[in-house]
Amino acid sequence: MNKFMLNETSYHGAGAITAIPTEIKNRGFKKVFVATDPDLVRFGISKKVTDLLDKENIAYSVFSDIKPNPTIENVQNGVAAFKAAEADSIVAIGGGSSMDTAKAIGIIITNPEYEDVRSLEGVAPTKNPCVPIIAVPTTAGTAAEVTINYVITDVEKKRKFVCVDGHDIPVVAVVDPDMMSSMPKGLTAATGMDALTHAIEGYITKGAWELSDMFHIKAIEIIARSLRSAVANESEGREGMALGQYIAGMGFSNVGLGVDHSMAHTLSAYYDMPHGKACATLLPAVMAYNAEATGEKYREIARAMGVKNVDSMTQEEYRAAAVEAVRQLAEDVGIVTSLKGVAKEEDIHQMSVDAYNDACRPGNPKDTSVEDIEALYRSLM
Repeated sequence: MNKFMLNETSYHGAGAITAIPTEIKNRGFKKVFVATDPDLVRFGISKKVTDLLDKENIAYSVFSDIKPNPTIENVQNGVAAFKAAEADSIVAIGGGSSMDTAKAIGIIITNPEYEDVRSLEGVAPTKNPCVPIIAVPTTAGTAAEVTINYVITDVEKKRKFVCVDGHDIPVVAVVDPDMMSSMPKGLTAATGMDALTHAIEGYITKGAWELSDMFHIKAIEIIARSLRSAVANESEGREGMALGQYIAGMGFSNVGLGVDHSMAHTLSAYYDMPHGKACATLLPAVMAYNAEATGEKYREIARAMGVKNVDSMTQEEYRAAAVEAVRQLAEDVGIVTSLKGVAKEEDIHQMSVDAYNDACRPGNPKDTSVEDIEALYRSLM
């Protein structure tokens, strides 16, 4: 039996944020807790939403103590702030960091036995749905607005941990490309490649099946044709990426990911490397490593990436073509697929152990080992 979970409602397209006040009123929310990051406050991005709340006289409180790789302390501070605000709902504005923090806050408010945060790692047996979340992404990459996953950094233990909980999915997703138009090129590229990693890993993961395959192949196709344009800040590319990353999220949230994400989580925990950049850096090498365990799927990845004449290629040729198409896209948008000057030799073994123990690793199509992961890290140094 397969299970599929999505938002109750989602809005897509330019101007979609105008639906937020109506959703708040129709759902009977009395006070909103706006979870966002300090840069979005500083540059007036979150104000696009709070102005709508002001116009409709909707009470709210803003919480922006959120780091790019949110920590246990961020979550605990957010829980305290939510209680002090006496709010009954959350509007999460931002990238994966804001969304993940909001999910953890929302889960702990309704399941206070997990207030230590660490106990939420893995598939925690929470009993109650989290505080209702309306999720408004400002990056085209994580798809956290439609997933049942979130990731928190344990600074003390120098690791990231993944939480998987069907109780944390936002009730409403508002995917408005206008909220993403201010992303700098580097962030657009990194988050876009993160979305491509979601689509590719979700397509080849052990849990993949026909319904998820449908989403992932379409996401790869949209991202492949849109990301270069989005990095150039063209509206068509922005709109394409907003949709493509969401579709990828619809799939991978329900079937899992693989070792690329396990290794990326570890890179972020050790070196505070942005998650999207970490995923993108690893993707071509991990794809090459996994190729032998993917059957004919790389042919369809190559096709979706725009490679011509794939049906006349041998299996070895279309697998190589899929990897090369991904590597070329990364290069075209300015992603360096190397860890030279980033990873330290003395960290590699423990990083590999941590990546092996990460919740995403079991979904990898090819059974792997700590030694395999070490070899992958070193191949990029």
